[in-house]
Amino acid sequence: MRYDLVIFDWDGTLMNSEARIVSSIQYAADVCGLPVLPYDDSKQIIGLSLDKAITALYPTIEPGLVAVVSKVYTQHFLEESKVPMQPYVGALGMLQELFVSGVKLAVATGKSRRGLDAVLAQTGYASYFHITRTPVESASKPDPLMLHQILDKLAVDLSRAVMVGDTTFDMQMAKSIGMDRVALSHGVHDLTQLMPFDPVATFNDLTSLHKWLLS
Repeated sequence: MRYDLVIFDWDGTLMNSEARIVSSIQYAADVCGLPVLPYDDSKQIIGLSLDKAITALYPTIEPGLVAVVSKVYTQHFLEESKVPMQPYVGALGMLQELFVSGVKLAVATGKSRRGLDAVLAQTGYASYFHITRTPVESASKPDPLMLHQILDKLAVDLSRAVMVGDTTFDMQMAKSIGMDRVALSHGVHDLTQLMPFDPVATFNDLTSLHKWLLS
């Protein structure tokens, strides 16, 4: 195996949820009286913790309003939105084979703990991951605290781990501690944004990533 531990981002990496995230952000902004930003602008913050994402989109927002927008967004995303989302093609097969092969698997995501637990239950993927980390019990990307926590908990050396993600936040987080990183271009940020972080490999689908990890 190339690595003993593979750490995956969730949204835009394993789950094609971009459209639901953006529509929920736009809905929450509208309900809370904020300008509804264009789709491409709104999607750039996917990967950050929700409070940081809202602040990044609306730098002058009052702190008290951040919590309100966050609440409206979460309820809409989890309970009201009809915008479909599903795992990318090849996600389940890849996780199953890596798990059976003895590779340790983890998630490092900007989602809330509630949101991640809900989608893991819906997909049935929870049993494949040895550990998951969200900003609720860690720090928002690109702070590398999630990666440190995962390495420590699973007792894996930095040199035997890789971070797989689709955003500059994923790449920056891994690069800051010298962890290998793989960039996926089927998600939020394109390769022109990801390449400056020197990924060890790039792929545009999970099937290609799967073969590479097991080669």
